[in-house]
Amino acid sequence: MAENLFEGKRILITGGTGSLGKVLIRRLLSGERGDPARIIVFSRDEAKQHFLRVEYENKVAATDEVIYRNFQRKLQFRIGDVRDYNSVAPVVREADLVINAAAMKQVPTCEYYPYEAVVTNIVGAENIVRAIQVHDLPVETVVGVSTDKACKPVNAMGMTKALQERVFIQGNMRCPQTRFLCTRYGNVLASRGSVIPLFHEQIRNGGPVTVTTTDMTRFLLSLDHAVDTIFAALEGAGPGETWVPRAPSSRMVDVATALIDGRPVKLVITGIRPGEKIHEIMVSEEESYRTVTRGDWYAILPMLPEVCGDRTGDGSLTGEYSSRVNLLDLEGTRALLKKHRLMLEDADQEQGELLR
Repeated sequence: MAENLFEGKRILITGGTGSLGKVLIRRLLSGERGDPARIIVFSRDEAKQHFLRVEYENKVAATDEVIYRNFQRKLQFRIGDVRDYNSVAPVVREADLVINAAAMKQVPTCEYYPYEAVVTNIVGAENIVRAIQVHDLPVETVVGVSTDKACKPVNAMGMTKALQERVFIQGNMRCPQTRFLCTRYGNVLASRGSVIPLFHEQIRNGGPVTVTTTDMTRFLLSLDHAVDTIFAALEGAGPGETWVPRAPSSRMVDVATALIDGRPVKLVITGIRPGEKIHEIMVSEEESYRTVTRGDWYAILPMLPEVCGDRTGDGSLTGEYSSRVNLLDLEGTRALLKKHRLMLEDADQEQGELLR
């Protein structure tokens, strides 16, 4: 583990006011992997930026004055839209490392507004690569934060994320001085819009708790595990690799049952929703043959031979990596939720901290 991975680095986080961005900021500011010179939060939501700024400055009252001297602090904020090249290029110019967490990630929203997903998830990635290429910027590494839904995609969100991965991976050819890589992971416990906050709210309201099908399984990992994946990839990934955590998985009906925890709350099966998979897949069968094991992660080697070079799969996977195998049982699921303080009696304060 490189203790000085971020020492003196200027780090840009696009979409940095989301659930993942907040944990990234906390971990980067902790100094656990070195002291960054600057952390730049880039997003289009001025309200979220304002409240995050107030939170980190420990202000009692949220006043407009906190924005002044913003550009002189370690944690800085930039208003801009990853979909707009003219706002992306100037901020990428200031970075040594770029973590692209900006995304449209809600499956139904992307189905109703597929072009909006295209512009954010695909054009946003292209704008980052283009800025580096056109201006010959000395950016060391770009990490594209992707999703299991990009693997064998069946919905607009997954399709656009799959193409985002391809844009970043091919970026290694356009900008050979910059290392482009991706991370891909599944359902993040307690992230904004995920199912566990929904289950908590349903339980608090007396139910019912809704599960789409008794067969549905999901990988389960914490926001810190997601950040660990990004850090591990930054430290050890070769150009064009996609890093995937080896994470536990559970049936969603067991997650719901564990959270209900004996309360007089009904569990209702509602039927699978449009664009939803029964099982998550983080590495497809086709990708498995160019996958290698890197510690606690799988690394999918790039498809393009110009980027892959002489790297080859190591045989650690001979089929798809799916949430349907190696499932936790109910007790294992309950233990995992307790470990991450997500059982309902422990969750209220934790949820408030993550989602405010």
